[in-house]
Amino acid sequence: MKLRKLENKDASLMLEWMHDKDVIEHMQTEFKKNDVNDCRAFISKSLTDNCNVHMAIVDDKDIYLGTVSLKHINLKYSAAEFAIVVRKCAMGTGISKEAMETILEMGKQQLRLKNIYWCVNDKNTRALRFYDKNNYQKTVEVPKFIKDKYRKDQLKNLVWYIYR
Repeated sequence: MKLRKLENKDASLMLEWMHDKDVIEHMQTEFKKNDVNDCRAFISKSLTDNCNVHMAIVDDKDIYLGTVSLKHINLKYSAAEFAIVVRKCAMGTGISKEAMETILEMGKQQLRLKNIYWCVNDKNTRALRFYDKNNYQKTVEVPKFIKDKYRKDQLKNLVWYIYR
């Protein structure tokens, strides 16, 4: 596993997870409506975006397996939001854990972030088990600039984690 910048060749495999109901079932965003052009636009924007870091998770043959991100980077508060999604074929392989550890450390070392937050829908038992099994810390104290990215009706169903 390695992380690299997203590339246009990743678009069709990105779209694969966006249309996989088992992958997107408990996500806050309606990915199912996206098409390959939306994926290409996201990839293109990611290359010049200063507030977000989106990296492709790839295998040893450079095949796209998912995306790992630090979003809403706020250097004033030394904080960001973490996100990860992997294709179904990569689930249960250890790739998510490795990619997550890599980008969290990147956030701490390169961006000098003190706190990285993320949330999971309380119905997403697979993700909750993953984070709990890997001893990530739950929190109820989340900065307003991150919570403001969510609708009020979404917030009540979210479990928040922090990496310090």
